Amino acid sequence: MDRNILLVDDQRDILRLLRSTLDTLKKPEIKIFEAPSGEEALLHSARTRVDLLVSDYKLPGMSGIELMHKVRARYPEVKVVLISGITDRKVREEILNAGALAVFDKPIPLADFLDVVERGLGLVQTIFPPEKLVGKEEERHARVSDLLANFRQDVNADAVFLLNERGLVQARTGKLRDDSMEVSLISTLMAIHNISLKVARHNHQESFNSYHVFTGGDHDLLFVPVTPLYALLVAGNGLANQDRVLETLASLLAMRGQVEKSLKSMGVTGELQLTPAKDVPATAAAQTQIAQKPAEKLAAAAPAPEMEALLKDAEKKKKQASNVDDFWDQAAEKHGNKPVSSDVISLEEARKLGLVPGDGK
Repeated sequence: MDRNILLVDDQRDILRLLRSTLDTLKKPEIKIFEAPSGEEALLHSARTRVDLLVSDYKLPGMSGIELMHKVRARYPEVKVVLISGITDRKVREEILNAGALAVFDKPIPLADFLDVVERGLGLVQTIFPPEKLVGKEEERHARVSDLLANFRQDVNADAVFLLNERGLVQARTGKLRDDSMEVSLISTLMAIHNISLKVARHNHQESFNSYHVFTGGDHDLLFVPVTPLYALLVAGNGLANQDRVLETLASLLAMRGQVEKSLKSMGVTGELQLTPAKDVPATAAAQTQIAQKPAEKLAAAAPAPEMEALLKDAEKKKKQASNVDDFWDQAAEKHGNKPVSSDVISLEEARKLGLVPGDGK
């Protein structure tokens, strides 16, 4: 079944960027149409069904929100993505409250844009694919999902995610208020996760314990590691208020222990040694031996023909330089006592001839 996407923007560069980005999905069922204004977009929608409307917020004539309402009057199920160059939070709230699937600031985060398109049109997700599970593994992941769902209800959170080190969602319950930036958010959080792991190593921690709290945005976000390969993200309103944050963290850390046990039962612990083991000297010796083997191989290996020629050439030049040095040493020894001019005699010769005053006394 074809999916019709209508792109609306008065800037040709933006339209070309969005079209070329959508082309990367390589979905033959996607048909892309363009319009430079809201009025032309309405004319197009009168002729062709619109499944996804992607429009600039500020258009010549009617606004993007007005266009959204008019297109929805004809196609109630249409999904809408609005793009805005305005960073005012009130404008963004207005767009989301109007029922837009997502709102993106310029410059447009293309990975997030593609993810929203795939989810909005119900396409097979390639940008942010879910994990494929079968049999018992699916049952065990269902248990993890139940843990997340129960925790979400207990702390009154909006969403809880279990993420892996590749930035993929292993399990989730609920959703973010604005999930249009989910790809960028999760990839950034996993970068923090990896940096925290390095800090734990440098700090010689026996266990991987850290947590991160973000407040003042669409949600309060709490992000904690489960193992070096997994992390938990909790999003909700008021979770990090001064009178709640310690209680929320305590509950989250307790739930983390349960999730870790479930992961171990699935055989995916992701355990990693953070501090040196007791047999470090033997290990260090083995590492030294391993490190020496390449050097031994290099020493035993015959040089390449080109390198051998260079070495021989360098040896010849060295001999030539030695011969030149010998020549000048011999010349200096042989002629060093001779005067430079034939009209001049040395002091020793002058003494022999009795020409030096006082030498005869």
